[in-house]
Amino acid sequence: MRINEMGASKSARKREVLALQELGEQLIDLTEEQLRNIELDEHLFDAVIAASKIKSHGAWRRQCQLIGKLMRNVDPEAIRCAIEAFQRQDRTKKEIFRRAEHWRDRIVQGKQAGLNDFFEMTGNINGDLSTMLNEYLASSEETARRALRRKIFRQVHDELTATVQNCAN
Repeated sequence: MRINEMGASKSARKREVLALQELGEQLIDLTEEQLRNIELDEHLFDAVIAASKIKSHGAWRRQCQLIGKLMRNVDPEAIRCAIEAFQRQDRTKKEIFRRAEHWRDRIVQGKQAGLNDFFEMTGNINGDLSTMLNEYLASSEETARRALRRKIFRQVHDELTATVQNCAN
């Protein structure tokens, strides 16, 4: 239902206007690069960028109202789809990070058995990861062990990211 439809009650029109404003507020949380990927109207783009820089609550609310007004002239469904896609990407990145932490701990605690489980899960044997684990196990200095845990995490994170990207393609 579009706002300008005749016959819609005042309450229904107000609900739609508020929904558009709320959708516009979600745009404020996106990065400038993400906003450029959505192909927004120039005035709407500028209003969203300005809102992201406003610190005063009252001024921010007024800017959100302006964004809501500008949203009446665009297709909200395309914007909704783009925001949902960005949110899915964000959830995927967080899940990869969580899984990388889990596998790092499992590899470090489970030693070679944990590493073999990781290789089996990814279907890829990574010699660098084996070397890092051996260095970790051989090291007795806590500072060196922490640095190696970070390296193991980065390597595991890269492997998981590559695995997810291969599955997506």
